[in-house]
Formats: sequence, C-alpha cells, structure tokens
Amino acid sequence: MKAISCAAPGRLALVEIDPPVLRPGWVRIGIRYIGICGTDYHIFEGNHPFLEYPRIMGHELSGVVLDANGGATLEAGDAVVVNPYLPCYACPACREGKTNCCETLKVIGVHCDGGMAEEIVMPEANLYPAAGISLRDAAMVEFLAIGAHAVRRSELKPGDRALVVGSGPIGLGVAFFAGIAGADVTVVDAAPDKIAVTRDLGFRAFGLAELDGDAFKAVKRSGFDAVFDATGSIRAMNASLLHTRSGGSYTLVGVIKGDLVWPDPEVHRRELTIRGSRNATKEDFDHVMDSIRSGQVPTGSLATHATTFDRVPADLPAWTHNREGLIKAIVTV
Repeated sequence: MKAISCAAPGRLALVEIDPPVLRPGWVRIGIRYIGICGTDYHIFEGNHPFLEYPRIMGHELSGVVLDANGGATLEAGDAVVVNPYLPCYACPACREGKTNCCETLKVIGVHCDGGMAEEIVMPEANLYPAAGISLRDAAMVEFLAIGAHAVRRSELKPGDRALVVGSGPIGLGVAFFAGIAGADVTVVDAAPDKIAVTRDLGFRAFGLAELDGDAFKAVKRSGFDAVFDATGSIRAMNASLLHTRSGGSYTLVGVIKGDLVWPDPEVHRRELTIRGSRNATKEDFDHVMDSIRSGQVPTGSLATHATTFDRVPADLPAWTHNREGLIKAIVTV
C-alpha cells in the first residue's frame, strides 16, 4: 500500500509499504482524510525532539472501518474519528482516566508510524463513530479536542473573561470552546495575517503592538479570569501569565523544550492557579463532535488549504515555508 515517509528532515516521499497486521482487539481502517498538524511541519523541518527517522507522520485522521476484527462496537463501513494516543492503561494517570497524560504515552505519527497511509490498524477503543459529521470534518476533531480539553481543565464559567494567546489552529480551538463555554473571549497573536483571520472568525483580537493601547487595556481591566497560552514560545509563555487577574487561572496548552520563569511574588500575590493541558480524552472528542453537529464550530472556515495524497511531498514543504493564511490543511486520501 502507499504511504508518505519522512526519511530525514526535508525529505518526503510517496513509498510502498506492507499493509499493517491486525492483532486482537484492533481494527483495520481505510484512511480518508488527514489533517496536517504543526507537529508534522516540525518533523519535516527536523525540529521535533526525540523523533526517530524515517517516520510516517499523520495523527489527525478520519477513516472507514475495513475490518472490524470481531469487535463489539464497530462494523465494516462505519465512519470513524481516530484518537491517535496509545496509553498504557496501567500507570496512575491512566487508572484515574487521564489517559491523555499517560507516563509512557505514544502518539501515532510521532512516537511510532502514523496515518499518512492508505490503511492503519488501531485499538477499537481509539475509534469513535463519526455519525452526523463529514469525514473531512472528522479529521479536524483531534486538534479541536486539544482546545476543548484545555477549556474543560480550566473550569471556565459562563461570563468569565478569557484571553487566548496564540491564534494558530490550537489557539483557535481554545477560543471556540471557551466561547461555547460562555466566556467572553479575546485573542492575541504576533502575526498580522493571523489577527485578520481571527477577527474574520468573529473574535476580538489584538496584535502585540496593540497591547499597550487603550482598547486592550479596557478589555483587560485588572486582568483576565482565565489565560490560555497556545504559542509554543517561551517568551510568550513567560509573559502571558501576567495578563491573569488575582485569583485567576493560567493554562499552558502550547509546549516547548525549555524552562519557564515567572516572578514568584506575582504568582503568590495573585494566588494563581497554573496548570498544564496535554492532548485530550474521549469526553473532549465527544464534545467536539457534538459541537460540530450543532454548527457551533465553522469547520469550513478552518479548512483553509487542501491537497491530495500524492501531492503531499510537494505541498507540505511549500506550506512549511509559507503559512500565510493557513489554518488547517486537509489531505484527501
């Protein structure tokens, strides 16, 4: 079968590989759509720590069941969303239901080969029926679930004022689900094209140069009830905490290798709640799918770029070097 392999940084190729082998409790899936994630661009660029090449990327996936392998919940022909996280189910986090932060978690397409292929096999428990949403939209559920999970962890309440720093796909996911939770949402980003897109999507948005202006100060007042950082920038992650009001919360959605440094007196004076948010759980996937079905997430506006499977080795490098106007690129298999 066909797959797309990143043999080394900067080297993508369409290759022939053997079909994956089924095992008990796993299901064979024909991949139909693939979302290209920021992680995929980092792998192509060679900027992903701890990754071994060659690697078949791809973890934002939708597909159709080809062989249910005797499973209890799925049948051949069922459309599914793929949860790409493979937990151990034995560590303390897994036993508490926090499989998203399993001690030995593997994500397909990152820690092992993923879904940029015609077929994959996955545990039945990782496949969620996609009834009522298109297969294209089903490929966007995973990245949106990361934002939904961060909002759920923050315990955001209706009427809270939320600040989302970073308006890439993950930041926009946070913004949408903060809005769905009833918050008044403000977004900040450094890139003018992202600010323009964010405003077009209906959010109040500011560029970095506007943060000292009266308009932002009027929105910020004494600080936001909840601040979410989705930048993956150490400088932004260190600074964003100071937008939080006394008694507020600060949630780190983006992640980067490095150390975060905050002024301890400010953390204590404000009695801040600081939390990390990693990946998502089935509850978040279900919430995203329900929100898409009810029309609360404009997936058509988020899917800004499209390509076909055989064009990925040419198009992904082009988008790596020029992401202006890009929110989410979707591959049709």
